Amino acid sequence: MQKKNDQISTLLKLNDELENYFRNTIIPQLFVDAHLILRKFTPPAMKQFRLVSSDVGRPIADIKENFRFPSILENIQNVMESGDILDKEIQTTDMRWYQMNVIPYLVKEENKTNGVIITFVEITSRINDLREQEKLIAEHEVLLDTIAHDIKTPLTSLGLTIEMLKGIPEKGMERFPVLLEKVENSLINMQHIINDLTDSRWKTHRYQAEEELLDFENIIEDTRLTLAPQIEESKAIIKIDIGVSEIVFVRRKLRSVIYNLVSNAIKYRSPERRPEVSISTVEQEGFMVITIADNGSGIAEKDYSSIFTKYRRLTKSADGTGVGLYLVREMVNSSDGKITVESKVGKGSVFKVYLKLQK
Repeated sequence: MQKKNDQISTLLKLNDELENYFRNTIIPQLFVDAHLILRKFTPPAMKQFRLVSSDVGRPIADIKENFRFPSILENIQNVMESGDILDKEIQTTDMRWYQMNVIPYLVKEENKTNGVIITFVEITSRINDLREQEKLIAEHEVLLDTIAHDIKTPLTSLGLTIEMLKGIPEKGMERFPVLLEKVENSLINMQHIINDLTDSRWKTHRYQAEEELLDFENIIEDTRLTLAPQIEESKAIIKIDIGVSEIVFVRRKLRSVIYNLVSNAIKYRSPERRPEVSISTVEQEGFMVITIADNGSGIAEKDYSSIFTKYRRLTKSADGTGVGLYLVREMVNSSDGKITVESKVGKGSVFKVYLKLQK
């Protein structure tokens, strides 16, 4: 009799200790028995999952919607069957993230699992921080690619101009000042790119380009000047039809988008005809739609998505790194815009860029 009383006393003491633990812990925790009945929960769990005292003794299946995590029953069942601890990051239907630990409650004397203890630690802020870090890494990657790509732009122009200088006969020196000006412009462009990078590094430790009110015609003129050697060498015809001109955007980004698309239109021209590039803008449902159409070699429909893949090139017939269109898409998408393409092999391509207009 005394032994039985001692056992009862020990059980009551253990139960009091467990009650004190569940009452004082600051972590949401649940105790579910082997029959999937909710036996205890901590006050933070009551607040977090809108539990009430009368939920004790109810099947966990009846209140699973409180936890807003669809597979919680399956997870509990798996832990009780396997005896292994489950540790996973979960997202509930209210879009919050938790570190969930499901630990088997072992009865040593019987050597069996008699339920589980479930712990929830909210990690929404940590997940958001990780996403922000991933975004920053992606931005820096695009930045580095943009810098490398944009520096190649004036270098290419510089190389073409130097080749033209080499081919000038002694009697043709009247073209020398024009070509020399192109060399100077290419060098100035490279200097601006380098200055933008170094200034942003020392001032903010992060490249932050500011939006400003831009005149699209000025962007086109910048592009024409930068591509002057390519336009002259290919004898390309540039047609312009501006329906809407003003937009709030980052100057460097918009200039890079237009340069890449026009440069590609000239680069991938058809050998059978003189290249023609049409640039137009219209306003459509709150967007400036920039259309750049050409009569070049065209793109097969199966390759529409792959042309925007980093380092992916459909042909090696022209110089390039496979970064240009990838950068264009990244810059447009990051501004809540989009880019589309329609093309026919041997006929040409039409790229449309949708950029939000700010009222």
